[in-house]
Amino acid sequence: MNVRYRVELSQAERDELTAMLGGGKHAARKLKRAQILLAADGGGRDEEIARTVSVSLSTVGRTKRRFVEGNLERALSEEPRPGAERKLTGKEEALLVATACAKPPAGRKRWTLTLLADTMVKLTDHDSLSGETVRRRLAENDLKPWRRDMWCIPHVDGEYVARMEDVLDLYAETPNPAWPLVCFDETPVQLIGEARQPVPAQPGQRERYDYEYRRNGTVNLFVTFDPHRGWRNVKVTDRRAAVDYAQCMRELVDVHYPDAACIRVVQDNLSIHKPGALYEAFAPAEARRILRRLEFHFTPKHASWLNMVECEISVLQRQCLGRRIDDPKRLRNEIAAWQRRRNKTRASIKWMFTTDKARAKLGRAYPATAKESKSLPFQAAGVKILRSAHQAVQHDLFWAGQEARS
Repeated sequence: MNVRYRVELSQAERDELTAMLGGGKHAARKLKRAQILLAADGGGRDEEIARTVSVSLSTVGRTKRRFVEGNLERALSEEPRPGAERKLTGKEEALLVATACAKPPAGRKRWTLTLLADTMVKLTDHDSLSGETVRRRLAENDLKPWRRDMWCIPHVDGEYVARMEDVLDLYAETPNPAWPLVCFDETPVQLIGEARQPVPAQPGQRERYDYEYRRNGTVNLFVTFDPHRGWRNVKVTDRRAAVDYAQCMRELVDVHYPDAACIRVVQDNLSIHKPGALYEAFAPAEARRILRRLEFHFTPKHASWLNMVECEISVLQRQCLGRRIDDPKRLRNEIAAWQRRRNKTRASIKWMFTTDKARAKLGRAYPATAKESKSLPFQAAGVKILRSAHQAVQHDLFWAGQEARS
């Protein structure tokens, strides 16, 4: 025991330290110092206190010394740190953050550390300011003004919310084979060939390929994904026109889901994603026949991330397409092999975003009403009853048609 610094607490000090350890929000270092003082007041040896509180012997001795030479407040508080004081005051740091978040001066593309330091010298009384000082203050505020991210910035309004909840409610429904859910989208692919033969990888050396390449045109991929079955289909076409889209919808009805009563299709707002595309491709009777089996649900504008097929396209890009392929035939073979493997394992997507989470995250987009009408629950119940009745009628018509076929 360090006899030189003997800790003897008064009853009031013991009560204060005990109350501090019993509850409230305090810094971890302050709580450890309180434990050290109480243990030292109880006659504990420095080695035992250090082991019990999980601190070093020097920390125990320093805390006891500061109590004996000063008082309880000094023993619990932090000592002044060595080194020079911060050059920027709180107001000046706030000014630096505001400047970094503003547009750079005319003729400059972005802020740099040197440019920010020179600007702060002009705006404050400092004669000079180093770029390192600016960097540290920006790092404390998690700011990197020389970096930018390309982002999808939607306009969230009532229409956005309505379409979003419509899609999310579809995802939350119990799977029904008679009413399958299908997510549909398309993506372009460049056919790129090698200008020079790549050098294969070997121990100690990665595969090497030349920066030059040959462009052999582009193709389009129509991707269909059933999240409940873990099934996907990728169709390669030379173009992305309304006629090609209509062909995909007919294949969906006649080939992939011939026994379904109604196929719910989730898709974005591309110009060809419209019922009129089928009338451009087929005779009116044929177009009407196909449309009777389809029910379209559109994602909000600038919100294609709500379409599950986007996740599947991302997997396709990472696992299969992220390389140079210059031949359409080879591309079709590679995609077919990828598709067979994914369908065999019934790979699916664990979708976590729900309507409740959307309302929590995007609450600002919903109307802020102080009191809701008491009739709303009855209206919601009526909508559910009408929807259930509609599905029941469609179900009866579907099985009646099946019996008529047999």
